[in-house]
Amino acid sequence: MTGPQLEQLKENIQQVKLRIQQAAQKAGRSPDEIHLVAASKMNSAERVQAAIQNGISIAGENRVQELLEKYEQGAYEGAQLHFIGTLQTNKIKYLIGKTALIQSVSSEKLGRAIAREAEKKGICQDILLEVNIGMEESKSGLSSNSLLSVIEQLSVLSGIHIRGLMAIPPISHGHNENLRYFDRMRGLFIDISKKRYDNVSMDFLSIGMSNDFEDAISCGANMVRIGTAIFGLRPYMR
Repeated sequence: MTGPQLEQLKENIQQVKLRIQQAAQKAGRSPDEIHLVAASKMNSAERVQAAIQNGISIAGENRVQELLEKYEQGAYEGAQLHFIGTLQTNKIKYLIGKTALIQSVSSEKLGRAIAREAEKKGICQDILLEVNIGMEESKSGLSSNSLLSVIEQLSVLSGIHIRGLMAIPPISHGHNENLRYFDRMRGLFIDISKKRYDNVSMDFLSIGMSNDFEDAISCGANMVRIGTAIFGLRPYMR
């Protein structure tokens, strides 16, 4: 990285943290409640490590192969590592033992497969259940109607611990556009929190990205996944 690139990265991180603080305070919440996940897809190990050295404590990767390559390069040292992308069952074995949290568990089948792999390694893997809150055919995720049934089925498995919910709403093109989806997610999160399941604790509501994280925070998000606002536009976005 050049000196100007590093300075821009530092400034971006500071600005994102300031915006999180302001959004939390506006919602009557403590900024300390909000977990910032730096979505580092298509950013080099050097850039990820620079972000960690300048205040990022959680890195999130979307692709298993990229995660493994950057893991070997020491990209995530000093931070937690989360997996936040679409996950195929044959790739699960590469994540167990490396990722603190798999956020994108989009089906009962995937949850069971993660539990099996984790049990083989003597690990209890923390996961979030992904909800297709916009009911988009192009996206994976559980329907809100099937969510409770899946939780009941997965809660008995010793290899996983359900820690909350995650969603990727439809692409937002304006302020407040995704509030209805965030409100629905908060409703699901609260409803499940009131129930008593073994091996389930609603600790994290992971919603909100670079273009709508302030709205997500206003609706109760305590985890936001931010890439562009930290690292800048990815090559395919320019």
